[in-house]
Amino acid sequence: MNVLNVSASPHVRDRASTREIMLDVCIAMIPTAVYGVVQFGIHSLFVILVTVLAAVLSEYLWQRGMKKEVTITDCSAVVTGLILALNMPPEIPLWIPALGAVFAIIIAKQMFGGLGQNFMNPALAGRCFLLISLAKYMNNFTSKSINFDATTGATPLAVMKTALKAGTPATADVNLFQLFVGHIPGTIGEVSAIALLLGAAYLLWRKVISFEIPVIYIVTTAIFVFIFGEHSLNYVLAQVLGGGLIFGAFFMATDYASTPLTKKGQMIYAVIIGILTGLFRIFGTGAEGVSYSIIIGNMLSPLIEGATIPKAFGRREAKKA
Repeated sequence: MNVLNVSASPHVRDRASTREIMLDVCIAMIPTAVYGVVQFGIHSLFVILVTVLAAVLSEYLWQRGMKKEVTITDCSAVVTGLILALNMPPEIPLWIPALGAVFAIIIAKQMFGGLGQNFMNPALAGRCFLLISLAKYMNNFTSKSINFDATTGATPLAVMKTALKAGTPATADVNLFQLFVGHIPGTIGEVSAIALLLGAAYLLWRKVISFEIPVIYIVTTAIFVFIFGEHSLNYVLAQVLGGGLIFGAFFMATDYASTPLTKKGQMIYAVIIGILTGLFRIFGTGAEGVSYSIIIGNMLSPLIEGATIPKAFGRREAKKA
């Protein structure tokens, strides 16, 4: 006799657990984390370890204190700590990323109900909190790397923005090969495009993420900077490879809990954050913009999702009086 299982939606389920997905994300970030440590030195490793530890410990203490189930074994706190750490300047004092991890876990995640109920990416929330409150440290990219001039600490995006304002060729002092490989100043995890793309390929192969949001986000940003920045292929490629665009597109803009569920909504979301990134980079006071763009997109996600949910089968529009 066939036994039918009657249950509430959703009826299409996946065998992958939260822990397996989070471990896949951690594995995908190994290439860029390893490259960052090799590039910037042992202090970068300490930043990663301290930030991850602070994130896991914050989640554990909060859940024990609130008498909730302790869920640190799902590795979501590890992912938050790792993403936040890779968004840190390499020589930053250790207490700063630790503070950001506490904010990310307790304020942006646990106070809204925990994993799956946070309305924005916790790691990005922690980074934006630090950018606003401790800008002096968060924008200092001077390091002891042997691959570039450690006395300047200017990122390629900052160099291009200064040149663009001065009316000189924006990419005159920018080497695309160094951008691709990662011989540039920047945060620990954003500098090597090739390492990030290896991790992104792993996530796509494991079907942890889909290509729509990252590709549309990057393409939208590229089109925007071409129209409103410098009309050259080198400039567009430098904008794509420089800064945190690739890191943000594949590892942060694809966060399950803070992005629209519908495919149409995801496309709209990706276009919006792409335009915002272009606006911040070209017209803003800073040279970056990825973090703030994704955070704003996260806050708009419920509205985008509500506007793009398909109508139920057989539903009729109410007649106007």
